[in-house]
This record gives sequence, C-alpha cells and structure tokens, in this order.
Amino acid sequence: MIRKAAAISALALFFPAIAIADDGYAAHAEDVVDYTLTARLDPASHTVHGEGRITWRNTSDKAVSELWVHLYMNAFKNDQSLFLSEPVGRFRGGGGVSDWGTIDVRRFAIAAAPGAGEDLWPKAEIKHGGSEDETDARVPLPHEVAPGETISIATTWDVKLPSVVERTGYAGSFHMIAQWFPKIARLEPDGTFAHFPFHRLSEFYADFGTYDVTMDVPEGFVIGATGPVTSTKDENGRHVERHVQSDVHDFAWTAWDQFRTKSEDIDGVHVSALFPPDYDAVAEREMATIRFSLPYYHRRYGAYPYSVLTLVHPPDNAGEAGGMEYPTLITTGGPWFEPRIVLEPELVTAHEFGHQYFYGLMASNEMLYPFLDEGVNSFAEEDALGTLFGDASGGGLWGISVSDIAAHVVNARNLDATVAEPAYAYPTGASYGALVYSRTATILETFKRVYGEEKFWAAMTDYTKKWRFSHPTPDDFVACFYDEVSPDAARELHAALFERGAVDYVVADMGSREVTSAGGIFDTEGKRETVKAASRGKYEGWVLVSRRGPLHLPVDVDLVLASGARERRHWDGDGDTTRIVYVGSDPLRFAIIDPDQKILLDENRTNNDGAVSGRPIGAVVTQAIVPRASRTLERLSYYASLLLELFAP
Repeated sequence: MIRKAAAISALALFFPAIAIADDGYAAHAEDVVDYTLTARLDPASHTVHGEGRITWRNTSDKAVSELWVHLYMNAFKNDQSLFLSEPVGRFRGGGGVSDWGTIDVRRFAIAAAPGAGEDLWPKAEIKHGGSEDETDARVPLPHEVAPGETISIATTWDVKLPSVVERTGYAGSFHMIAQWFPKIARLEPDGTFAHFPFHRLSEFYADFGTYDVTMDVPEGFVIGATGPVTSTKDENGRHVERHVQSDVHDFAWTAWDQFRTKSEDIDGVHVSALFPPDYDAVAEREMATIRFSLPYYHRRYGAYPYSVLTLVHPPDNAGEAGGMEYPTLITTGGPWFEPRIVLEPELVTAHEFGHQYFYGLMASNEMLYPFLDEGVNSFAEEDALGTLFGDASGGGLWGISVSDIAAHVVNARNLDATVAEPAYAYPTGASYGALVYSRTATILETFKRVYGEEKFWAAMTDYTKKWRFSHPTPDDFVACFYDEVSPDAARELHAALFERGAVDYVVADMGSREVTSAGGIFDTEGKRETVKAASRGKYEGWVLVSRRGPLHLPVDVDLVLASGARERRHWDGDGDTTRIVYVGSDPLRFAIIDPDQKILLDENRTNNDGAVSGRPIGAVVTQAIVPRASRTLERLSYYASLLLELFAP
C-alpha cells in the first residue's frame, strides 16, 4: 500500500541525489495541426455526432497533393478489419466485439469557414489492396499545399461506439470515447505521410497541435477529457464542457452518469480521479501513486508540462477501457476488492502515467518503434515503483516479496523476434508483450547496473531533454548512450535492441593447487636424486569464464577463497573466453560470475558459479554457496511473480 507519508519519505531519501533541472527542456511543441471540434453524445444509441474545423500546416520541404486520415473507429466495423482479423493470439482486444463500431465522415472540405468549399470525401480512398479494412483513408486534394502553407478543413462525422474493446467503446451508460474523430496522419520532414491501418498490436503516431473540444452530454453525466475545462454550462437537460489543450497529439474523453470524483493539487498539477461507486479505497491508492509519480518523473525526465491530469477507473464491465493513456488522461483498472499484497492499482497507474512522457512528450512512432513507447516506459515504471516499494514493487505472495523488475526478467526470456520490430511484425501478442515491454525494461535495467547509474541517467536525461516534442527514432535513443556512456555501450545497446541480443556467462572450468618448490627425480651433474616438494605458503588457481551469445557486456567475477574471503576481478566481455589467474595465501575454492546480479539479461544463472572439483564439503563450502542459495530464492520470487501477473491487465 502507498501512503502519502511513505511516498514523501521515499522522495526525501532519493531526491538529494538528483538535480532538478528543467532548463533545456522545450517549453512547447511545434504547432502543426489544430482541431476545433464539437461532440454530442447520445448514450442511448451510443453515438457521437461531431463537427468542426481542422487547421493543418505543411511542415515538410515538399508540396503535398493528398492527405492521409486515420479512421480508427472502423477497426470495430466488422470482423474483416485488420484489428479483428490479425492472428496474434491471446492479447488485449482479443475478446471480440458484441456490438460493432463505425465512423462515417459526412463532409471533409477545404474552406475558410465551415460549410464552404468542395466536399473532398466522395473521392477519398478508404479501402486499399483488396482489404476490407477501412481505418486508413487517402484524400486527394484539389491543389497542392506548398511547404509552409496552411489549409483549413471543415468536417462533419458520426461515430457509433462499439461495445468496449481495447481503449474505446461503451458498457451500459459508461462511454470511453477514443480515436473518435478523423485524424490527419503525421507528415514527416521528407514529405511522406506516416500513415498506417490500425493493427491489433499497434498504437498511434501524430503531429502536435492544439485541441479545442466542446462535449455535449446528458445532464447528470460526468465528463473526463484531455486538457483543462475552460467553460461549462447546463441547459435544456444537457451538460456542456469545453476543454482546450495545446502541445498534444491526441484527445480522448469519457462520460458516465455513475462516476464518483476526487481531486487535489500535486506538484503544481490539478489531478482528478473518476471512479465507480464503492471504489474509494482503490481510487485513493491510485491518487497516492500519482503523489509519488508526478514529482518523481519530474526529476527523472523533466517537468510534466500540463496543468491537469485525469485518472479514469472504468467500471468492472468495461475492463478493456482500462490501462490506456492519452494526453493528460489515463485509464487505470482492477476490482474494488484488490488485496493490498497485489499492487495492480499502483503498477497500472504508474505505467500509464509514465506514458505521459513515453510516448506522450516524446511522440515516437508507436507502430514502427513500439519499444520506444511501451518498453522505455516499462523501465520507467519499474524504476519508479522500485524506488517507492523496493523489493516488493511487484507485490507479495506466500510470504515472498516480488519486485516489478523480477517479473519483467522472467517474461523477457522470449526471443521469438528482436526488440526493435514494428508492432505488426511480432508473431504473437505474447512475443510482443515479452519483447517490447519486458525485455526492453530488462535491457535498460541491465545497462544501468553494468555501466553505472551516473552515466546511464545522463543518457536518459539527454534523450528526454533533447527529444521532448520531437518524434525521436531508435537511432536517436542509442546516440544518447554513445554520447553519455560510451561507444561500446551504444554498440551493445544497438545489438540488444536490433539483434536477438542475448548473453550467458558460464564458469566453464577452474582449478586450484598449492605452490611448492620443485619435486621429483632430477639428474644433476651425473647424479640422480629424488627431491621432495616443499610448500611455499602460496596457492595458485584459475577460472575459465565463457561468454555465449552476441552481447559483450562487462562483468565482475568473485573468487571465493577457503577462508571465505573474496577477490573481485573484472572482465570487459571482449572475446569468447577469459582465463582469470589467482595467486594468494588461501586456496581458491569457488568462482561466482556477476555476484551483484547486474546482468539481468543473463540467460542462465545456474551456470554462473563453479567450484574446484574434488574438494571435501565442509564449513568453508557452506560459506561459499550462500550466493547460490540467494539466487535460488530470487528464482522462486520470479516464478511467484508469474502468478501475480495473472491479476494484471
């Protein structure tokens, strides 16, 4: 459980080691596309009628003769959409749709004012290449839009919400309204649109701009939405709210007549929680997580630049609406009776809040590079929860405390593909989850431990500072490690992400013997004599350490002596093997590779220690095998964490 005092105590212990440096972080994004929209919800028919204007600027260096428009609500139009037909196995969104959803654009016209200009939508190409998918539309323009030129588009559309399915939809009178408007795809600097259909495992990518959205719902419904409320009124049985937010690349909202609310100011941000009746205790746990997370992420990755943050806990019958992120709005999840030993509310809240940075402020392409979003954010999540809860950051079961990073390490063993794959390229949802989320988190935690926290956090600060509001790529991420850690670290990070980068360190062989004077039969000056070897009071030994796999990570090796004393040696990881030589007054008995368990990517820890063969078991041996026992306990914790994951979304 997170209590406010505990959160403050953890921050007080940690923050003196971190400078609060907001200098150098961009204050605003480049404003590319603005949406001024109105939306009217009919909760009986589960429909939204939308109207408005889209103002778009060609920021590339080439003239543009078409627009690409995302119609992601059509992912739920029929079972032939890519979202519903892709065979990715068990993963979110796999439960199907009991009531279909659609988006129908009624008008899409270039105009100085709404209602004027030729409607371009009749010429739009919505289906491509024989596919029935209708989530990615091409709209020819009547004239080219020159570099730097701005156009205004008047649009009207209607949405039929589906039953709740991954991120959006309705359940009873609860409505989660996301990916609900015709959204212009991001235009890259080279003049090409980064457009794509809505794949089941992918998320989104868009330009920054200002969203000015007025939502009209029946009186008695509570609205949660991106950005702060700028005006509100109740008349004729309707409740109307206007929200305006700049420097964002999406807008989502929710409306329900059963929401309970609470709010408070945290680190200069007005935080609101919307939750079902009888969920007060869970809502408090989520708010407590934000009390810790807002200032913590501020110090790690720069200030949260918005004035508001809304937490939405969907009702039980709308679970797939939970665990999702939009600018200034996140959805959480879990039952009201969540036991304190299971930190699902805390984990989901911290994870979804982290998305305000990855990918919210960084705005990387989630379809092409999902690890820059879900993976880097999974690392941020385990780092934050580890700071707050320590070894129990994943919860507890049967008296065993489980860390969040331990759960990621277990899940990260999947090597069905590389980490840096496009979302649509993963063979299954399981491999996507294991590689994008868990293996990325495990890679970054390993690099933090191996190369040192100071250099690692310098690289992360460089990344989040240099690329805020700037759509970074994997090469940009790796370059920060090149600059702030070392060229070798950047090389290994690239291999871990773009190759099936794995490593297994093994004690391949070892030996130890007493150093003596020469002994045996010697012929000297015509005489033969037998010389008995005499002890010189020293011992010598050696350990052959083998590295299997393409990663070359530096590693420590502890030599454990008969007295129980240890000597630490370091190997830079170059080459396939290294022979570590020991000379000393105590016999060498054991060797332990990576005794501090920095390399969480090690594929098999059971071969990380070895003993000199032929030695009797005694008190010394008992001392020396303690590290192996501790690793056994850790592995048991890992397996327990798998059970805990059954409770997670």
